[in-house]
Amino acid sequence: MSDRRAEIRNAYKQTGGHASFYDGMMTCSTFFGKAICRIVWNMDGEKNYAYLERALSGVPEGFAGKLLEVPVGTGVLTVPVYRGLPDADITCLDYSPDMMSAARARAERLGIENVRFAQGDVGALPFDDGCFDVVLSLNGFHAFPDKEAAWREIFRVLKPGGIFCGCFYVQGGCGRTDWFIKHLYQPKGYFTPPYETEESLRARLSKLFAEAEVTRYEGIACFRCRKAAL
Repeated sequence: MSDRRAEIRNAYKQTGGHASFYDGMMTCSTFFGKAICRIVWNMDGEKNYAYLERALSGVPEGFAGKLLEVPVGTGVLTVPVYRGLPDADITCLDYSPDMMSAARARAERLGIENVRFAQGDVGALPFDDGCFDVVLSLNGFHAFPDKEAAWREIFRVLKPGGIFCGCFYVQGGCGRTDWFIKHLYQPKGYFTPPYETEESLRARLSKLFAEAEVTRYEGIACFRCRKAAL
């Protein structure tokens, strides 16, 4: 097992009985969370850890630069990991004040002092051009209402030579997942079309970035790409 996967596993185990339904589902760490992962996403705990490890692979161990995470959600996927990056300058943004409040409370409980939180829209990021070494986006793009604006803004705030990494749902990767997205998640407003496919995501990233890698786990595509240097 890699050091990063062990780090993720240990961090999420701490969620334990304190997890909300959402947190347990995202980390595959509770009875109901494991059931949702299996039924909707066709994933067990090991596959869940594997895709998160890949999604976070653009954030080096010991990273000490400037990182933007958007959206942060409740912070359950990343705030425990940030505890191992005490020298990084981390900004977490979310459109939902409730999500952001939960993430801030989690950081405070863990004694993390190098993470700041901001409410905002990924389609109009309140940051200067080229100011982040890494932009991380976990499970957000499938929910963004204006995905084209999100792509433009993330590219804009990323430094030349910087890394954009993360993951989100892609259509066509798992028929079972596609059914649940169409008949449950989308009608409830959790997900917003149009959706990328694995092939369309590869094409988009290859066009935007100097280097791009895409790895699919069932209906989740993980990516890591580098913006061209000046």
